[in-house]
Amino acid sequence: MSVSDLFKPLTFLHGSPMRNRFMLAPLTSQQSDFDGTASKYDQIWMEQLAKGGYGLIQTSASTVEAGAIAFERQLGIHSDKHLPGLTKMATAIRGGGALSAVQLHHAGHRAKPEFGGIPAPASSKTLKDIKAISTEDVERIRDSFIEAAKRAQLSGFDGVSVHGAFGWILSEFLSPNLNDRTDKYGGSIENRARFTIEVIEGIRKACGNDFQIGWRLSIERYGLRLEELREITTEIFDKELIDYLDLALWDSAQLVREGSFKGKTMLSVFTELPRKGVRLGAAGKIMSAQRAGELLDEGCDFVLIARAGILQRDFPLQVKANPLYDSPQLPVTAGFLREGGLSERFIETMRGWQTFVKPGS
Repeated sequence: MSVSDLFKPLTFLHGSPMRNRFMLAPLTSQQSDFDGTASKYDQIWMEQLAKGGYGLIQTSASTVEAGAIAFERQLGIHSDKHLPGLTKMATAIRGGGALSAVQLHHAGHRAKPEFGGIPAPASSKTLKDIKAISTEDVERIRDSFIEAAKRAQLSGFDGVSVHGAFGWILSEFLSPNLNDRTDKYGGSIENRARFTIEVIEGIRKACGNDFQIGWRLSIERYGLRLEELREITTEIFDKELIDYLDLALWDSAQLVREGSFKGKTMLSVFTELPRKGVRLGAAGKIMSAQRAGELLDEGCDFVLIARAGILQRDFPLQVKANPLYDSPQLPVTAGFLREGGLSERFIETMRGWQTFVKPGS
């Protein structure tokens, strides 16, 4: 499959097709206002991306409750006061020809009190002196995800992506290491996945058949079990509950190190599943046109661009102009990012990413 195949349209079960196979991954920029309102820097960032040739652009992780926060200056979608800024972002993305999605996020036990977060662990053993949230709390947070999706729709977004990765609350509930509950949200893998399924099904019911739903899933760390995640994904594919699965891998080429799938690529464990009408994409060190094209050969329907998109806001256009395009070598100087239009807030965030910004620059 050639690089040119990355520029073929992709249809979904719901809503409009993506004009090509490039999706911008949700990138935490920490440049919103302290109350979660989209800042002028968020708007400039979205306007830059809107001109970049993507098929679909996701926002950064957006809090579904005020207490769900994990990062300082995190984007919010938990209040109607966020609607004007979100609407402006959605309008900019549409104006550039891409589809749009808000990534819905709750930090769970990783919520940060120093930023107003209220830790919400699945288990009483996870955090010292903090009890597990009640069944009623789980149901309230579920409903907060659904209300946030309704705000995204009201703001003009084409859909949402439900953040089920990296040990955040939905991922946490999937983990037998972090979830020892005895209610309907704990115990069997079916029960541990109930929270995620109810969020997805609730969004579909509330937002209708023209609204797209994505699900971000990670496999490593936090006690997650690959075999269990594959089982749940099989069910979600079979019931066509989502429009697309976003596999958040640290490296899209990495191998499974243990268990029944040892030696296989993590990606292949999921691409070999029957997925009916659901689309599948992966993130993880996709820095070149060649690697993006290879992922289509490996069974992906689309690719998620993260670091490469921060380095070069119009990564898809660069690939279109040059099938041999490769991203600038990391680390880069702060001056390079500044010249590209990144805000000082975003640059400061990137200093926290290992080997991204050259020290002292």
